[in-house]
Amino acid sequence: MRVALVHDWLVTMGGAERVLEEIAAMFPDAPIYTGVVDRARLSPFLQGRTIIPSLVQGMPFSQKWYNRYLPLLAYAMEQFDLSAFDLVISSSAAVAKGVVTRAETRHVSYVHTPMRYAWDLYHDYRLREARGLSQRLMGPVFHYMRLWDRLSADRVDALIANSTVVQRRIEKHYRRSAEVIFPPVAVERFHVAEGPGEYYLVLSRLVSYKRFDLAVEACNRLGVPLVVAGDGPERKVLEQMAGPTVTFVGRVGDQDVNRLMGGAKALLFPGEEDFGITPVEMQAVGRPVIAFGRGGVLDSVVHGETGWLFSEQSADSLVQAIQDADQVSWDPVRIRTHAEQFRPEVFRERFRSAVLAPFGDIR
Repeated sequence: MRVALVHDWLVTMGGAERVLEEIAAMFPDAPIYTGVVDRARLSPFLQGRTIIPSLVQGMPFSQKWYNRYLPLLAYAMEQFDLSAFDLVISSSAAVAKGVVTRAETRHVSYVHTPMRYAWDLYHDYRLREARGLSQRLMGPVFHYMRLWDRLSADRVDALIANSTVVQRRIEKHYRRSAEVIFPPVAVERFHVAEGPGEYYLVLSRLVSYKRFDLAVEACNRLGVPLVVAGDGPERKVLEQMAGPTVTFVGRVGDQDVNRLMGGAKALLFPGEEDFGITPVEMQAVGRPVIAFGRGGVLDSVVHGETGWLFSEQSADSLVQAIQDADQVSWDPVRIRTHAEQFRPEVFRERFRSAVLAPFGDIR
């Protein structure tokens, strides 16, 4: 059976790219079609794969400003000739699901989310993030993108959502049903930590929608130690508001991630994510997660057992959640056991079944 993989763009190694790695390992001969690729920023595994970029690859600064080419990327996806393949699997948070396939070709799309900046976060981006000409153009451009996005969803034979909240977004925006298959998390890389932990932890790319300003403000008020691991455009803002108990350590490697998680009391997760792999990794260490109770954490965190969920996205609510969680006697083994359900083996079995079921028992 001839299989092709499609991904929005390959310019970093985030959660979506880790999912793509897992899918690519299941189909070792499948080429990967993508809007833009920066091979130097990919994992060695993906660097070794056949990657075919779109016509946008040749545009000025495409590897850096790929999101500014969004309407062109949508068009470029439609130009890939996938007529030679029996099965097309797209990994999509934007345009990948928009490829055109033959009627005989089965197209399955693993949806990380319907296009955020066109749907759920459109007004946030337009009013708070965009500036100048970009802000003025967002209205007509994203009106077109919503029409294209809705139409492109109809081209897919089967949709898979990475979380329950994304499943609901698919139902709302696309009027389609979707099976939920949680992303694979490398739980085996982590071991249950000993001791109670000494500090609270933030571990992520530092961007505004993740609301790490709430974590900094809450720890400032409580006077408790917070370690902020990661980098991004919000780092300077966060450093300016940080008190003496907040430490910034920048980007960290895998070994440092294990060490930082093992030494922490809990992970603070005040933003809303489509799924969120870091909270699962923290639970694999046997540590609780204190999170805003919306989005993917509703699938991955059990309130009062593996973490503490707060209902209002505010510093006051997070302060109260930290104080409440500090009164709980957490069971590290129970937390780790919960994380086991997100192992890659579980993802592979469920994904293979969903994708290959119409083809019979193909191994």
